[in-house]
Amino acid sequence: MNIFQQRDLKYIWHPCSQMKDYEDFPPVVIERGKGAYLYDVDGKSYLDAVSSWWVNLFGHANDRINRALSAQAQKIEHVIFANFSHEPAIDLAEEIVRITPAGLSKVFFADNGSSAVEAALKMSFHYHQQTGRSGKTKFAAVTDAYHGETLGALSVGDLDLYSKIYKPLMMNTFRAAGPDCYRCPYGENRGTCNAECFETMARMVMDHADEICGVIIEPLVQCAAGMKIYPPVYLRKLRELCTRHHIHFIADEIAVGFGRTGKMFACEHAGVTPDIMCLSKGITAGYLPLSQVVTTDEIYSAFYADYAELKAFLHSHSYTGNALACAVAREVLHIFQDEDVLARNEVKARMISEKAAKWFDGHPCVGEYRQLGMIGALELVADQKTKAAFDWRKRVGYGIYRIALTKGVLLRPLGNVIYFMPPYVVEEEDIEKMVQVAFASINQYFDL
Repeated sequence: MNIFQQRDLKYIWHPCSQMKDYEDFPPVVIERGKGAYLYDVDGKSYLDAVSSWWVNLFGHANDRINRALSAQAQKIEHVIFANFSHEPAIDLAEEIVRITPAGLSKVFFADNGSSAVEAALKMSFHYHQQTGRSGKTKFAAVTDAYHGETLGALSVGDLDLYSKIYKPLMMNTFRAAGPDCYRCPYGENRGTCNAECFETMARMVMDHADEICGVIIEPLVQCAAGMKIYPPVYLRKLRELCTRHHIHFIADEIAVGFGRTGKMFACEHAGVTPDIMCLSKGITAGYLPLSQVVTTDEIYSAFYADYAELKAFLHSHSYTGNALACAVAREVLHIFQDEDVLARNEVKARMISEKAAKWFDGHPCVGEYRQLGMIGALELVADQKTKAAFDWRKRVGYGIYRIALTKGVLLRPLGNVIYFMPPYVVEEEDIEKMVQVAFASINQYFDL
């Protein structure tokens, strides 16, 4: 253990970690990054195959983003966003409205994904209270959902690892069985089905339509649940159901937005417009915290009135609309446009798919390889025929992650799922390394 690791463990409580693990596997202390690679204080390099928790789109220390950040810092770093504004926020909001699905026209700023979800939930609830549907006080979501870790976000999530202990503090949420295409109870295939699994959502909503103000969902990929990918028809059915029952369709695009699924936003695959869309993570390409809640004129209008009517949406964060973050996000969108990123990603996504097939087809421990755009996932199973999962206590994914780090690739697992979510700047040799190291690490773990 080097001196940096000793100092780290003396003072820092790391997120999403059992700190006791660090006694024999201390945190990697990163000194710098460039492109798709991180470099630690001992000079070792790591391919960042998970985009540093899914945020880094255009590589570390990106020259264009560095210049945009530096230029903005010479002007104004932050200003109160109530009664004040600034050009980067105005430009960014205008561009977001232009590129998000038609009908989304107003942008509310927050500072991280969980905060965006909290604002969206409050906005939906508040809207119904001010438009004559005061009985709509609850939300609906699906099993295995993840929407963040503040109390409201945990309430609409469904991963016990994060939320079970806090249930006495959380609001009640209606829960429908979510899509599980790998273990489909209907025996269907995600590429050809008609989302028969939607019947549980339809039935639940029809039974409780008068109580539900919004349905929140991660479009097409339930990321924290293990990169569970489901078909666009599910979203089309959800859009129709929500419209029919005056329920808000809330799309949590925090992890899947900004090109991850092959389109700018995952809802585009289904050709639907949600009532509320939550954005964060890739919006600043991993540079600074920023999030947005994008919504419709109809929802916005419910809060627009004379002050004495007390209808304003009084939700705020100190760093709302931070000028540095907005300037970075504006440059991120310029990069998408200038460098034809989505078209380039199509080629890279095919590379990932082809190389995953080359290395993992027929592998005895891989139950399924699934991919959508620049998201790929290997689901490891104890039995391919029954699709039985490994006991979570064995920490199979964690063991493979530790091995992969020694080989110079950061592959942070999701339980028994090893996933690929690299920065968009990866080249073919990086993709080959990522997949080959995953293969070698899995084989080493299982002694194959």
